[in-house]
Amino acid sequence: MRPAWSVVSFTVLAGSAQGLALALVGSAAMFHQAAALRLPGAALVIALSLGGLAASFFHLGRPERAWRAAAMWRTSWLSREVIVLPMFIASVAAWALWPAAGLAVVLLALALYACTAMIYMALPFLQAWATPWTAVNFVLQGIAPGALLAALLASVFSPSLVNFFAQHALLFTLVALAARAATRWRNARIVPRSTPQTAIGIRHPRIEQRSMGFTGRAFNTHEFFHGHTPLALSRRSLGGLLLGFVVPVLLLSWSSAGLVLLLALASQAAGLLLERWGFFAEAEHPQNIYYKTAS
Repeated sequence: MRPAWSVVSFTVLAGSAQGLALALVGSAAMFHQAAALRLPGAALVIALSLGGLAASFFHLGRPERAWRAAAMWRTSWLSREVIVLPMFIASVAAWALWPAAGLAVVLLALALYACTAMIYMALPFLQAWATPWTAVNFVLQGIAPGALLAALLASVFSPSLVNFFAQHALLFTLVALAARAATRWRNARIVPRSTPQTAIGIRHPRIEQRSMGFTGRAFNTHEFFHGHTPLALSRRSLGGLLLGFVVPVLLLSWSSAGLVLLLALASQAAGLLLERWGFFAEAEHPQNIYYKTAS
């Protein structure tokens, strides 16, 4: 598929906001010192969520009709996501003033993860996405940077909790790396359900495409294929793994000082953007069996 940076940015920003919210609410239930993080933490969660929402608008052909995205909530996971996101933001704002709203924050954060993941898991013809690993990766790749953001906030507002959040950021980054590796292993062994024979309805054992069927670029060849070479994909994949997981793990294993945490967050943010770009790029739409040669 062709990755849209607007959607890539939205999922990374919103997912990190949800992870931060879970980290803050969870710590508030365990440590009285976490009360100092509630107001600045809630403000950061809301800012990240709104930033992701703003990025998603660039993916709309008619932004003035964005309100219609919620109209199909009975059958569309995208519509449900559009409804749950503002509810999540509102719950975080309420929690900032009323700590008892923490349970609503947790439930809506998890519901938002589920809605986002199901947008992609519910497409059985995209085999790389139609797996529970999609939801696992969305959750873990949100919780890991969320814990790292919480550690940075704690370094300013509640230093006694820095190590607690840093250790959890390290743990969830390692688990997220393992989950992503398992997903890549699974996707590399997918046997496509469609073949060139089924794509065009001819059962001859050997079919070779020599013409794209178009004199210029068409919607099919632009929107359903990323247009990058296998080498470029491999480089981005390696960059995502190194920046998103390996470098943060090394930095967090070394120190939990403020500057180190900041470097780890910058690396992880860049790596997760590359990882999420790869998530979209690695999904082979069945129509590419016929058009990929021309893309």
